[in-house]
Parts: sequence; structure tokens; C-alpha cells
Amino acid sequence: MSDQTENQGGEARPLSFLMDVRLQVSVELGRRRVAINEILALGPGSILELEKVAGESLDIRVNDQLIARGEAVVVNDKFGVRLTEVVSKPSSVGDLL
Repeated sequence: MSDQTENQGGEARPLSFLMDVRLQVSVELGRRRVAINEILALGPGSILELEKVAGESLDIRVNDQLIARGEAVVVNDKFGVRLTEVVSKPSSVGDLL
């Protein structure tokens, strides 16, 4: 990705103005589609099985776009994610906004 972008006049300008833009980053353990009656039946101790198999990579998403996969780690008693694979590189910063 280039460190510059073009404005409407076609002039290149640095992307530094975007560096403070906040994006939603989420780590997805798995997904599952369920009927509303199944959701209403959930309670403490209920188990909701996911499509992924134990030990499979976690999906890292930025603004709901899959960008990488990784594995769960614990650092100083907090969970984190170690990236193991970058899935796609957006063609522009605008793809993530």
C-alpha cells in the first residue's frame, strides 16, 4: 500500500491524516446460524456449538472484513491474538473504512 493518496485534484497527499482513524477490530471464534426459538432457549450453562473445530485459527476482522487469521495467546493475564496468516490486503485504506 502506498504512503500517499490522491485528492480530487489528482495531487498526491500523505496518508498520515488517516493514522488516527479508529476502526472496529474483532476476533471471531466461530459462527452459527440459529433460529430465534433456539436463542430464547439459551440460559446459563447452555452450549452453543460453532462451525469451527477446536484448534482451528481465529478470524481477525476489521470493520467486518476478514484480514487475517491467528491463534489465541495469553499475555500478562489478558487474552490476545498472534497473527499466523494475512488473508487479504485491501487495495486501499478506503476498503477498511
